[in-house]
Amino acid sequence: MSFKKVLFHTRFREMAFVSLESILELKAAGLKEILLAYVIPREDVAFVPYGGYLHDHEDELRETAEVQFEKWRETIEKKGVKVTVRIEVGAPNANLLDIAEDHQVDLIVTGPKKRTIMEHIYVGRHILDVMRRSPVPVLMAKHQAEFETEKGVQTCTNTEMFKRPLLATDWSQPSLNALDALVAMKNVVETVLVAHVIRQRLVQRADAAEVARLERESRSRLADYQNRLTEAGLKVETHLAQGRTVAEILTLSRKQCASMIVMGRSGKDWFEEYWLGGVTHRVAEHSELPVMVVP
Repeated sequence: MSFKKVLFHTRFREMAFVSLESILELKAAGLKEILLAYVIPREDVAFVPYGGYLHDHEDELRETAEVQFEKWRETIEKKGVKVTVRIEVGAPNANLLDIAEDHQVDLIVTGPKKRTIMEHIYVGRHILDVMRRSPVPVLMAKHQAEFETEKGVQTCTNTEMFKRPLLATDWSQPSLNALDALVAMKNVVETVLVAHVIRQRLVQRADAAEVARLERESRSRLADYQNRLTEAGLKVETHLAQGRTVAEILTLSRKQCASMIVMGRSGKDWFEEYWLGGVTHRVAEHSELPVMVVP
């Protein structure tokens, strides 16, 4: 696995440039080209009563995007990374996947959009759709988060997202692929935290002997992951927890000061994942940290 070409999808919101600068850290992992993409939502320029298609508004949006991309291009090319630009009108999730395929990218970077409760749910489904369908890893970049502390709500900016990633594994092939992704990033990673959560319902149904067996098996598998990462030259910490998978992953990420969460794509079927929300989706939705999903 490599990360030579990255698709950076933006809506030009706050912290977008901070996200872009963080992605440039991947130059040490072989990054050669960044594809800057902006998809104008079709509904923003669609037909309106007695008005027709809003060509002038589309031109205005394109021009604004082009000006911003040119500013970003200067910064990126100074780092020795090639820049390509794509601006399109359409459905962001579908167009994004088409652009990724056209350019044969190795990673898609996008960001969350949180407004009203209903809008958050709607947009979350679009991001999930990209994560579910993408043949390459998808990184949902989050760089500014609010934390509840004893002193009240504090805002934290994460500018080193690759430094201390938490790999949450369920022992699946996508989890092993996620491990390979971290190996490919080894030149920008300081320490990998590898974690597994023994699901609460398994523990509740098991007797003490069975729980002990599950723990031994899990620790053995964690050791295998640790060995593979260590052989690649990475520092590793392993963590084993019991409980609700999503809650435990989020708790570990906070307690262990992770810089991002990396997961293999959930194995749930499309209907269950889309409507009920699998572990991967719920972690991506509720984590304050960037989340990378690897197919």
